[in-house]
Amino acid sequence: MSTRQHINRQPKVHTQLGRAAVQNFAARIFLANDRINQILIEHLDPAAWSTRPPTAKPPGKNPGKNNARTIAAIFTHMHNVRCKWVRLTAPHLKIPTQLNRAHCTPQQASAGLAESAARCAEMLAEALGGGGGRVERFRRDGWAPPWPVGPEMLCYMLSHEAHHRGQVCMLVHQLGFPLPTEVASGIWNWEKLWKECGFAGGPGYDS
Repeated sequence: MSTRQHINRQPKVHTQLGRAAVQNFAARIFLANDRINQILIEHLDPAAWSTRPPTAKPPGKNPGKNNARTIAAIFTHMHNVRCKWVRLTAPHLKIPTQLNRAHCTPQQASAGLAESAARCAEMLAEALGGGGGRVERFRRDGWAPPWPVGPEMLCYMLSHEAHHRGQVCMLVHQLGFPLPTEVASGIWNWEKLWKECGFAGGPGYDS
């Protein structure tokens, strides 16, 4: 990866997000968000993938209770939760196959996340496109009340992903496999992420 690039901050601040803006950008935002996941997987030391976190309990002691996830388990969880969102919210879309965290490789996780990101992008485009699509409510889990679709849906999905990416970035340091500086800073370069996703223009601009 190239050396750290300077991020040009846009002076324009959106104080309101109209339906037209959401329609144009919701799917792209989520796909750019997944590009960050892909970058992390691409640059992880393979030895860190399934290494037990330092806070994990020894095997056999209260299995499944307060047991910290490995990096493999975190990424497979992110994919599997996306599958659940699609299954509950947009069952007419093709639901990706879930991943098994005990056997999932980085390559399988990368491919799975790419597929589930595409389905989530389709779901968001239908939900927030303002065209009377079949997605009218966001069902994040069976125990949770459904929400009418709106920007909150996208914000929730992004918050979930960012939370678990933070765990991954913390774990690689704790395990002794820190990310290169250009990667740790590069995941914030949304202009570059936008281009890597094949989108014209950039964040905040029509394309």
